Amino acid sequence: MKKLAKLFAATLASVTISLGSLSAVEINKIHFLIPGGAGGGWDGTARGTGEALKKAGLINTATFENMSGGGGGKAIGYLIENSKSNHGTLMVNSTPIVIRSLTKVFPQNFRDLTLIAGTIGDYAALVVPAGSSYRNFKDLVSAYKKNPESVAIAGGSAPGSMDHLVPAMAFKAAGADPTAVKYLPFDAGGKAMAALLSGEADALSTGFSEAVAMEKAGKVRMIAVTSPERVDAAPNVPTLIEQGYDVTFVNWRGFFASPDLPSNMRKAYIEVLGKMYSTPEWEKVRARNGWVNIYNPGDKFMVFLAKQEKVIGDLMRELGFL
Repeated sequence: MKKLAKLFAATLASVTISLGSLSAVEINKIHFLIPGGAGGGWDGTARGTGEALKKAGLINTATFENMSGGGGGKAIGYLIENSKSNHGTLMVNSTPIVIRSLTKVFPQNFRDLTLIAGTIGDYAALVVPAGSSYRNFKDLVSAYKKNPESVAIAGGSAPGSMDHLVPAMAFKAAGADPTAVKYLPFDAGGKAMAALLSGEADALSTGFSEAVAMEKAGKVRMIAVTSPERVDAAPNVPTLIEQGYDVTFVNWRGFFASPDLPSNMRKAYIEVLGKMYSTPEWEKVRARNGWVNIYNPGDKFMVFLAKQEKVIGDLMRELGFL
């Protein structure tokens, strides 16, 4: 009987279920699966969300696991193949899950997972080393138009992905060839940032939140952000629009669970993330990173992603990526 009791307790390690109602589930622990390396946007979003949930007392424990590979496909495949043992896991993802399924980088797409919620939006930024001769995006455009091969742009994701797509859109708006970008792919934003600082790349395409801390430390300078207006977290950074280039872009990030997650657990995850938004702990994390609150829970998340799949697919065909 003692062995049975221990087994039962282990089974319920991540949730507490009220015996009065099978629909009542309290999430006490979340294991965050991160499809890329440390220092990237996925990493920051998962750890920031776990930090806010724990400090606000909404969960007791948050753990994190980085699982790089296959442009995010390794983590997605792992979650699908080990579905039943991962009901306590939430995988963070973002726009690349749409892009990489369109480009066939991996065979799965968001429909193969349980959709929990889209939680934030993160603008993209174009970044150069602090001592770079490129003072603004116009300078970068001038060099690119003279010789695209002379401008190497690093990104923390695969070719044809979001970090590649953003400079392509910006150069297209400047009247340059969007398909000629010399793009250097790295495993997540941390390694891409290291390539920029080592001189391997001339510029970096990354999430705004990933660049804020590095700019405050004086190591880099953001020459453009893809927001409609300047962002409070870095008010000195000009938008592409104010520099004369009609480009805006926001990268959503959100959370997915294993395919056979019980509906009551899905509901509980949605509820705990929804409660997070009203806490000062979350506002501190959000403001620090310059994120935008974009909450698309459950079925609304599916509608949002289906629409984005069409919009991004059309854009990628226009730019020659598909």
